[in-house]
Amino acid sequence: MLIRPYRDDDWPQIARIHDAARLDELRDSAGVAAFLTLAQTAEGEGLFDGRVWVAEDGGTVAGFVAHDDAEITWLYVDPARYRRGIGRALLRHAMAACDAERIEVTVLAGNAAGLALYRAEGFEITETRTGPMVGNESFTATGHIMHRVAR
Repeated sequence: MLIRPYRDDDWPQIARIHDAARLDELRDSAGVAAFLTLAQTAEGEGLFDGRVWVAEDGGTVAGFVAHDDAEITWLYVDPARYRRGIGRALLRHAMAACDAERIEVTVLAGNAAGLALYRAEGFEITETRTGPMVGNESFTATGHIMHRVAR
């Protein structure tokens, strides 16, 4: 597996990955009725405000992560490739690239796989908030704000 910077020609693949994985994420949290495509949310949610990396496996994009200096803002893996270490590799890559003592991520309540991954990598829930869901504010969601102290 290769983790490399995002290129413009990766867009169709990351959009497909996001759209499939986002439905999984929403199923046990805000509900699939809250789903919006990556094309509908990328700009408003600042996908490209920081750095974006993709994991390439077998010549195709298998997942992506976005972050700024102190926050992991996006992390999605192709559902056909769940539980193969791609999300963990992307997360570790992003954490290494962050330039902060304390790194933050927000995980939707009900996203058991996401919570397990972040906890396994040293993140702890520091706050839980319920309110308008970022990206689709007409829905309410509960999110866990998690932090990890850089080592």
